Amino acid sequence: MVRNVIIIGSGPAGLTAAVYTARANLSPLLIEGEPSSTSDQPGGQLMLTTDVENYPGFPDGVMGPELMQSMRAQAERFGTEILTEKVTKVDFSQRPFRVWVRDDEYQADAIIVSTGAQSLMLGLEAEQRLLGHGLSTCATCDGFFFRGQHIAVVGGGDSAIEEATFLTKFADRVTIVHRRDELRASKIMQQRAFDNPKIDFAWNSEVTAIHGEDKVEGITLRDVNTDEQHELPVTGLFIAIGHRPNTDLFVDQLEMEADSGYLITQPDSSYTNVEGVFACGDVQDHTYRQAITAAGSGCMAAIDAERWLEATR
Repeated sequence: MVRNVIIIGSGPAGLTAAVYTARANLSPLLIEGEPSSTSDQPGGQLMLTTDVENYPGFPDGVMGPELMQSMRAQAERFGTEILTEKVTKVDFSQRPFRVWVRDDEYQADAIIVSTGAQSLMLGLEAEQRLLGHGLSTCATCDGFFFRGQHIAVVGGGDSAIEEATFLTKFADRVTIVHRRDELRASKIMQQRAFDNPKIDFAWNSEVTAIHGEDKVEGITLRDVNTDEQHELPVTGLFIAIGHRPNTDLFVDQLEMEADSGYLITQPDSSYTNVEGVFACGDVQDHTYRQAITAAGSGCMAAIDAERWLEATR
């Protein structure tokens, strides 16, 4: 059986693509990943998020898992078939395209890739427990919750400095924790941080522990030169050391950025370098990384796929 379209990955991008392709009578199959996998968590990163207050239509906010469950139910209502499995191999060299879940092979005339990205973490035991409880990887998403507080940002690149600068709109004090004695960020971003009276720096430092059972209550910093440790009594911690797109599956299949691994899509579209394969959401977006922009690009991919299928049949 050759399907019209297979969507690989869920989250706001994949589920929106499913809603649109299902309503276009394309009977999509969405393979959403496995709950045990950190790289392709069904529902995407929002499954690890507590309060979502910036998604339009929810004036009182909504829990991340609840939002994803609603999107999933909506996709199923229109006829999306959802498979809770991890895709293990793909072949985009010819049509119909082939997708494997272990030994089971699925074929489709069009593919939508929405496997997302994951935030790089520090590897500390408390991270999973405190994510969404004072620990965050997105200042734009969560900065509002930290009004009047002292928070720390880990990282030294443009993203970290941008996050720290943004957070000064809410926090009373922001400490940037960086392993080196100088930032990697662009000079203009550095200057903004140095000029901001709310920002200070913990140079040559790394976070070795995050304290608190139910919420962040402080961190331990280690001086990488002297090995001395001390506690910093912050109530929020933002980790901004980068993101990694979930694109291992598509190496030698789809064109991606050499340094970062993000899939490359044509300007103003979801088209990849392979005709009939489309990409949407955080797997191809390293600029915005928001649920609403992911959903928007999922809509784009669905419309692109629908029109492409119509034109090639």
